[in-house]
Amino acid sequence: MKKIWIPVLCLGLFFAGLQSLAPQEEQQERQSKAPEEIFQKRPQKYFPGDRRDPFKDLLAGREVEEKTGKEGIKSYMIDDILLIGIVEIRDKFLALINGPQGFPYKIRVGDEFANGFVLSIDSSKVVLRQTRDRGVPLTRPRDITKEINPEER
Repeated sequence: MKKIWIPVLCLGLFFAGLQSLAPQEEQQERQSKAPEEIFQKRPQKYFPGDRRDPFKDLLAGREVEEKTGKEGIKSYMIDDILLIGIVEIRDKFLALINGPQGFPYKIRVGDEFANGFVLSIDSSKVVLRQTRDRGVPLTRPRDITKEINPEER
């Protein structure tokens, strides 16, 4: 019985060795081929039915411009600012305000806010004209006056 198992065991090891050589030969063949031959690019086909084509370019060749938020006082609402002081330089008045984050800004007549603009500045007050309320244009603009306390003058 031992005599039969030895040739069978040898044949089994021989075939196992042949099988392990086959993947090595395939790998050598793949390495000899150029990558373009292995992975050929085929055009994608899509049958959308009632769905959007996921392979379609959403920008369709248009250049994208980054939208940056309004900077400085243009992003503040008139109700959110606090008047700090008024300065007279060469017969013109400038107002100093604090925004919601507490940063100081100087404003002149005509400067714009998110919902209005500066109408006038004199020695004790700033008049702001509110033209929008929560993004909706007002039919009749409102004038908002911000005054400096008499103690701070």
